[in-house]
Amino acid sequence: MTKRGRTGLIALALGAAAVWVAKDIPRQMGAKAKGDRLTRVLASPQFADGKFRNTVPASQPDAAALTRIASASMRDRESRRPHQPIPVVSPAPGLDADGLHVTWYGHSSALVEIEGRRVLLDPVWSDRCSPSRISGPKRLHEPPVALRDLPPIDAVLISHDHYDHLDMETIQNLVDLQAAPFLVPLGVGAHLERWGVPATRIIELDWNDSAKVAGLEFVATAARHFSGRGFSRDETLWTSWVINGPTRKVFYSGDTGYFPGFAEIGAEHGPFDVTLVQVGAYGDAWPDIHMIPEDGVATHVDVRGGLLIPVHWATFNLALHEWSEPADRTWNEAKARDVKLAIPRPGERVDVDNPPPVDGWWQQIA
Repeated sequence: MTKRGRTGLIALALGAAAVWVAKDIPRQMGAKAKGDRLTRVLASPQFADGKFRNTVPASQPDAAALTRIASASMRDRESRRPHQPIPVVSPAPGLDADGLHVTWYGHSSALVEIEGRRVLLDPVWSDRCSPSRISGPKRLHEPPVALRDLPPIDAVLISHDHYDHLDMETIQNLVDLQAAPFLVPLGVGAHLERWGVPATRIIELDWNDSAKVAGLEFVATAARHFSGRGFSRDETLWTSWVINGPTRKVFYSGDTGYFPGFAEIGAEHGPFDVTLVQVGAYGDAWPDIHMIPEDGVATHVDVRGGLLIPVHWATFNLALHEWSEPADRTWNEAKARDVKLAIPRPGERVDVDNPPPVDGWWQQIA
């Protein structure tokens, strides 16, 4: 190839990248609530002075802390990823949704099959949890199943709008592949509408609001976190979720710091057959918005959970702790507090009434 030809190809590549950045990155940021959505935001007891608020205030890293974190992230990188491939289980096709089963796909993405219905939690199938396709935290394992191979879904739950929980490309694909509605916290519906989700398929809830879909009751419950996809913060709500079937109950914590609200959720909505609780991506610089594993086990106890399945670990490197640490500490604390625990491999389907024994699979590859 001639020098002029190479120069032309480089120019085309740069031009294509510029078009993508100009178009896709702004769309990734979502949209601000307006109209009826904004009216509901402004009326929320959780909203004051232009922002949603936690019931218990939560500190966040300041600029100095972020600088220290960035510096520390350049050291000991190998300990924050497994040394061997993460074992991924391909879910068996064609299984019915009777009983109560949980399939963890990695990070916080999971499928809850409850009494004949299927609920998808915080689906993220993209290679990076970032507004960029070329930078940001990258997957440490492939999704256990392709989106197109998921069984029919009855509802999609979103806990908040951070990139590792709300993935634009995954949402857009699910709109075409599934007919399920999206249940989201206040303000998040504006993001979905910008991405092409019909308004008729969006159900926005405030804390303590509920909605019935496909014979299931969904209750948005409190969490201690924050939100934002761009430079603005806390203009959309974050939530934990209660899923009530005819006879079975599931609790999903979303991202959260530990706070007394979990005991209140347990008193009002518990006991739960199974909980999916955040135990990873914690750090000393943000102790109030992500739980350490011991707090995750305490949350399970507070909400009166039966089986605990830890989530928010293994798939993306989002903190400075060692890759295997969340699972190790959760297992130790569960044994100390006599908590029933399952730590599945990504893609492994757990029968809540007959869970597999914890076998320390992650320790073999750490």
